[in-house]
Amino acid sequence: MPKLSAESGGLDPLVWKITAVAVLGSFLAQLDATIVNVSLSSLAVDLHSSLTAIQWVTSGYLLALALMLPLNGWLVERIGAKSLYLWCFSAFTLSSALCGLAWSANSLIAFRILQGMSGGLMAPLTQMMMVRAAGKHVARVMGYAAVPILMGPILGPVIAGAILQHASWRWLFLVNPPVGILAIVLAVLFLPNDREETRSRKLDLPGFALLSPGLVLFLYGSDHLGERIGLTALLVSIVLLALFFRTAVRKGDQALIDLRLFKSRTFSASATTQFMSNGISFAGQMLIPIYLIRACGQSPSATGWLLAPLGVGMICSYPWMGTLTQRFGIRKISGGGALLAFAGTLPFLYLSSHGLVLSVLACALFLRGVALSAVGIPSISAAYASVRKKDLPMATTSLNIVQRLGGPTLTTLCATFLGWRLGAAHSSAGLIDAFTAAFLLLCVLHACLFAAALRLPLFIGKVL
Repeated sequence: MPKLSAESGGLDPLVWKITAVAVLGSFLAQLDATIVNVSLSSLAVDLHSSLTAIQWVTSGYLLALALMLPLNGWLVERIGAKSLYLWCFSAFTLSSALCGLAWSANSLIAFRILQGMSGGLMAPLTQMMMVRAAGKHVARVMGYAAVPILMGPILGPVIAGAILQHASWRWLFLVNPPVGILAIVLAVLFLPNDREETRSRKLDLPGFALLSPGLVLFLYGSDHLGERIGLTALLVSIVLLALFFRTAVRKGDQALIDLRLFKSRTFSASATTQFMSNGISFAGQMLIPIYLIRACGQSPSATGWLLAPLGVGMICSYPWMGTLTQRFGIRKISGGGALLAFAGTLPFLYLSSHGLVLSVLACALFLRGVALSAVGIPSISAAYASVRKKDLPMATTSLNIVQRLGGPTLTTLCATFLGWRLGAAHSSAGLIDAFTAAFLLLCVLHACLFAAALRLPLFIGKVL
């Protein structure tokens, strides 16, 4: 394993090489998703499809990603992280090229689903590779690694706009293969061979048949809660996830996801913090734009610029998280971040009742960006430090599933509550009260996040 350099006091250069390979995969996946999201209208026109149908270019990708996610831990144990990464990135690169060559909306959706299946395996895989390489310095490494990944959603709309203005939509996807080939070459050169760490373990097919459809239906149902099919999907998903939980408890380490990891106080506290943090982040990203557009009369394009301080706050704070965590400890940084995020949400109670003040909005968003990044990195570092090295594949898969469930769960809760209050609003005063109540609910969730962060350990107790 790479070690600290005694002469420089820095990390072994191999750690940064492994991190660069891992980040390149995450960055490309983030960039690709954002480029497609802002290009749906153009795709619908060029492929002679309705916007509802072409939406599956995005939805199919996300659902396929969720479908494959539970297999990550088993596949890493079976064939090794390096081999799996090479297979996944090769499939992602090939499916990107096929998307660029698509001849119809249906073919594009099919190729995007293939792309999502490989992307679903890459998400926890890149995280695990960085953790293995960095050891107890994972907070520092992940803090720097998060910055280029965060640039994906920012650069996506810019690149998409330039491509659609000067070239065919096909180049939205054809820009990926050259980068993908570079990433594959770098992976072959820099990723350590971990074949000797593989072990043969039988695939839990009943668990996969319960968990993967359960996740897919949960994400779909959360996104279509206002429709009968969405509510049905959500109820079926709860039943499937409950059945998986019951069978997984009985099977122990033979289950697709070993739930015994959550018996660790540190791991369960970290997972709860990640669930709340991810959920609150997504819920805020849903509530604040709706407030700006509906209550303040801002245009969608203006709203995008008004939300920029949130991303700036994250980018400015992430590189410092490792140093701060090593100096002050996990609980103080993560708990302090949760408290700061709560403080950054309180101004929205004022804004919703007194009207939009741009300076207050910008400061509140910047504060939320800084604070939420302070919660995430330390808590995830604590989770990985609490498990044995051989359990890392299972731990990364478990945490990624928990994170993925947090977003739609708390977003659906806030959206449902806001919709109920807006339905009862018959005047401008009622509209103000509805948003004030929704932001009050968000503050309550922030208080729960603070309580979860206080259960984290003070410092990382051991080296992976």
